[in-house]
Amino acid sequence: MILGFKNKSRTGYLAVSILGVFAVIVIRLFFLQVIEGADYRARADKGQRKQFEIKAQRGLIYAMDGKKLTKMVLNETVYTLWIDPQEVANSKKVKKNEIISEFRKIAGGNLRDDFEKLFEKTSTRYQVIGTKLSLKQANAIREKKFHGVGFTAETRRVYPEGNLAAQVLGFVNDNGGNYGIEQAMNKELTGTDGYKKITTDAFNQVIEVGSENIEKPAVNGKNIVLSIDRNIQARVEKVLKSQMELKGMKNGSVLVMNPKNGKIMAMANYPTYSPADYGKVEKSSVYNNNTATMAYENGSVIKSFTMATGINEGVASPSTRYNNTDSIRIEDIVIQNAVLGHTGSITLQTAMNYSLNTGMVTIGKLLGGGSLNSTARNKIYDYFHNRFGLGQETGIEILESKGLLVSPKQAEGNAVRYSNMTFGQGMTTTMLQTANAFSSLVNGGTLYKPSVIQGIVDENGKLSNKEPEINQQAVISKETSEQMKQVLEGVRKVGGVKDPAGYQIGGKTGTSQTIVGGKYVDYQTIGSYVGFGGGDEAEYVIMVAVWGENQNLQGSKDAAPIFTEISNWLLNYLEIKPKN
Repeated sequence: MILGFKNKSRTGYLAVSILGVFAVIVIRLFFLQVIEGADYRARADKGQRKQFEIKAQRGLIYAMDGKKLTKMVLNETVYTLWIDPQEVANSKKVKKNEIISEFRKIAGGNLRDDFEKLFEKTSTRYQVIGTKLSLKQANAIREKKFHGVGFTAETRRVYPEGNLAAQVLGFVNDNGGNYGIEQAMNKELTGTDGYKKITTDAFNQVIEVGSENIEKPAVNGKNIVLSIDRNIQARVEKVLKSQMELKGMKNGSVLVMNPKNGKIMAMANYPTYSPADYGKVEKSSVYNNNTATMAYENGSVIKSFTMATGINEGVASPSTRYNNTDSIRIEDIVIQNAVLGHTGSITLQTAMNYSLNTGMVTIGKLLGGGSLNSTARNKIYDYFHNRFGLGQETGIEILESKGLLVSPKQAEGNAVRYSNMTFGQGMTTTMLQTANAFSSLVNGGTLYKPSVIQGIVDENGKLSNKEPEINQQAVISKETSEQMKQVLEGVRKVGGVKDPAGYQIGGKTGTSQTIVGGKYVDYQTIGSYVGFGGGDEAEYVIMVAVWGENQNLQGSKDAAPIFTEISNWLLNYLEIKPKN
């Protein structure tokens, strides 16, 4: 009985001892995890927690190639070459001079001019000696297995089409997108970087288990498709460059758009540059897309809108007659025609044909019942600004200028100014605004929001088209639009241009003085031309502008030939059928 009792006591003592040890362990774990847990986690975060950035890939930029897509901007991985001068110096296998010699052979043009001197800085552990090496160059150096030599990969933009559509595209530097679509849609193109957090043990091995290892994938930027047709863009740039160099003109721009939906098919500027070598540009003004950012007095191309306003308001028609004396008085100002001799009783069509200022001022007066009173000025402003969108931003995706169109409510919006506005002076617009408004004259009266974006391409290559947007419907009636097409066709025929038979092609010239030293001068003028072409419907609108310091350029002889050459080519390229 006594023995049994002793055995039971020993067993109980052992159990109590085990429980005691277990309790101590539990208490210690509680202390470590709860009481001091935060401190230990903080230490772990500092020593054994690592975070890596996962860079998002910048979206690609495509253009249309007829009905197909073509890459205009893509990404390329390049490498920065660096050395650890200490490790190179301590290497017994390869001598420094051998490394330098191989670097010259493989990566010559990508090396810093003074890269040899960087090998001497043995007090440092990191020196960049070359940038933008290709994968081929990097692999060739890797094969040498030099100690103390490493690479850092980065992505750069590549422009396989060279200079093509440079001002539309823009470029990318360390601050992101600059100019063009690279800037305008920088957020969409950039995407969102991800990250990866890992925990390592004392031997720097990743601990796979646990919720502390976190990975947030990067979201790559969107792949954008431009409405620009690379074939049209290439042709327009070729024609523009040829004409500019032939006549010694300093600056020029051409815009081509589809009047049926507001999509931009080409935007060309001269001079131009290569987005890949943006840093070599001497004048930053070459980055500007002047078709959208240069606001200027368009001159006589604006007469098209004055004529349309008069017709749509029912106060004028192409056959309306007035007595032309080559001058007309508005308050204390006498306005004269640039082209003299078509005097007497003539039609407004004749006034348009020969670009007579007096005819346009007459329409302005008819809008007010015989004078450029507040009623007339309000109507002109309503049509020009509110309906046609002149002197205000169009809403296109890229950077644009607003221009200036003075309201009749302002003191400056007097009869004299508005008389000048009827023939394109005293107001400024961009080529984009004018071409877009002109499209409404020939498309039946719809003012679209112009767009340079066709849509978005997903990772599977599927294109999601961006639907056309309308800024305003029925800015003029369909009947007025048809009359305007005939008026503009008549204007072009009087100019003696021989267009292909069976097509309806029309347009209007403009020659505008520029202001130098606070006053208009005749020796420096801007030549413009805006016109349309098609069969039964207007299929394209083209606007051209040429200018230069101390250059007297004309819409008829300098801008119009550029329009004609592009127009003739477009008829074939777009496979436009003649009128029925």
